[in-house]
Amino acid sequence: MLSKVVTASIIGLHVVKIDVEVDTANGLPAVNIVGLPDAAVKESRDRVRAAIDNSDMEFPMQRVTVNLAPADSRKEGTHFDLPIAMAVLLSTEQANGDALQNTVVIGELSLDGTIMGVSGVLPMIMELKSQGYKRMIIPWDNYDEAMLVEGIQCYFVTHLKELVSELEKGIQFETTKGITAENSYETEPIEDFSELNGQESLKRAMEIVAAGSHNLLIVGPPGSGKTMAARRLPGILPELSFEESMEVASIYSAAGLLKNDIKTMRKRPFRAPHHTASTVSLTGGGSGLLSRKRITKNEFFSVKSLFIPRSS
Repeated sequence: MLSKVVTASIIGLHVVKIDVEVDTANGLPAVNIVGLPDAAVKESRDRVRAAIDNSDMEFPMQRVTVNLAPADSRKEGTHFDLPIAMAVLLSTEQANGDALQNTVVIGELSLDGTIMGVSGVLPMIMELKSQGYKRMIIPWDNYDEAMLVEGIQCYFVTHLKELVSELEKGIQFETTKGITAENSYETEPIEDFSELNGQESLKRAMEIVAAGSHNLLIVGPPGSGKTMAARRLPGILPELSFEESMEVASIYSAAGLLKNDIKTMRKRPFRAPHHTASTVSLTGGGSGLLSRKRITKNEFFSVKSLFIPRSS
């Protein structure tokens, strides 16, 4: 029997809607996952099998084919576990699929069926909302992230058995509130710009830089206060707009840096790379996520002459 569950794939910040299709047929028991899965997605077959068996349900002793469509885009991450498990249960008629129509499913499974949080939930929700999806099943660990997006109907789940039970009774979705004053935050205490004494020309230049988003090169002898002044620049930078705030929060989410007690930010992130930092650590490398240093364009280089030429 054929079944389908909707989820998403994320590479960096690029999100693609994915249809998880499962077909069970007679034959030698085997699980084949196709559609350009990475190693983590291929390993989901073992997590899904154990989670279903340990949740008092039966994994089919048949030939199971899992297709992640569109098949021409690469699939990464462990958040495919839950949609694959639900598609298998729907295919074997062990779960009610009516409530999963036009519903996005995201989550990682442990071997006992517990549903764990994943990275990148915020950008996935934002993109799928723009495509018209309004109902989502999300891990409880990602509650705070999901609540940042307004007008989405979410069901936050902790265990596979719980989800199957709720599908039979009828899921009660919770509508998200979006960003409010209560769930905004500042990244860390910021040093006070008013602590700068003297240096009137420098302070004037920094005010112009902060207002116009310009670059600034501070030159002077050691001990003249260059580093002290630069570290206080974030205190006078304009607050992030709503769009900028959500973009920064999405990057943090995709990089796995958006903690449960952190919502969205108003102050601009500020980085001070060490002069021994390599080019890759500054700009990011490979084909995956952005480097942590690339979360923001607001970077402060202390003693620029110490940076190797290829990093400048």
